Amino acid sequence: MTSDVSTPERRQGPAVLRGRAVPQTTTDQRLLDGRGSADWVHADPWRVMRIQAEFVEGFGLLAELPQAVSVFGSARTKPGSEEYELAVEIGARLHEAGYAVITGGGPGIMEAANKGCDDAGGLSVGLGIELPFEQKLNDYLDIGLEFRYFFVRKTMFVKYAQAFVVLPGGFGTLDELFEAITLVQTGKITRFPIVLVGTEFWGGLLEWIRTTMLPSGKISPEDLDLVHLTDDPDEVVRVIVEAHREQERQAREEAAARAAAQAGADGT
Repeated sequence: MTSDVSTPERRQGPAVLRGRAVPQTTTDQRLLDGRGSADWVHADPWRVMRIQAEFVEGFGLLAELPQAVSVFGSARTKPGSEEYELAVEIGARLHEAGYAVITGGGPGIMEAANKGCDDAGGLSVGLGIELPFEQKLNDYLDIGLEFRYFFVRKTMFVKYAQAFVVLPGGFGTLDELFEAITLVQTGKITRFPIVLVGTEFWGGLLEWIRTTMLPSGKISPEDLDLVHLTDDPDEVVRVIVEAHREQERQAREEAAARAAAQAGADGT
């Protein structure tokens, strides 16, 4: 629309509004007037504020976590089952190796890993999610936080963990697994170990990746090395510890090389 002296215009923050887009009230009037519909609290700009608040709350609460491992798996796994007890053992072993345990905070595998860590005296963390059906945080948490948005929650899983352990699960577990693999594969995050637990459960998926995705050129041969498959809790911990030791060794070598290069530059 071409502007002229008869066309109303208002500057509203960084925006310029003209003609029919000009509101009949000011921003302050709408803020201070308690009358009218409350639909605005469900509008996208307000959602942005809620999203920002979730990031701020998560970053603030988790910033001082020690080294941690995120453990994923089905919420439907029953207490006392073989998979549940395996997750309990893994949670305890991770604590003994010096790691806090982060889960989705719910029942099943999540509860089991938190329980194992908590019973062993470790720091147990749960990052829950608001769902249409009731799923409260489990009882084995030192720190519990519930999120509205999956993508904020998944950011916390990645930002505050140095490894992923993935036990049998459903679509949510697959989502978390492949997001982790993608982030490592594309270099979006520092390469860290991803350990699948359950050779019988995960074997078919890995075989399909090896025999279908790889031959068709959808992935590279080295991508197969991004995950490690085992049934042994001791091997889970060993893979993670050895990977971190190797990362620390490489970091020391890189720091020494930078220092040597700087010393050479200063001497010229």
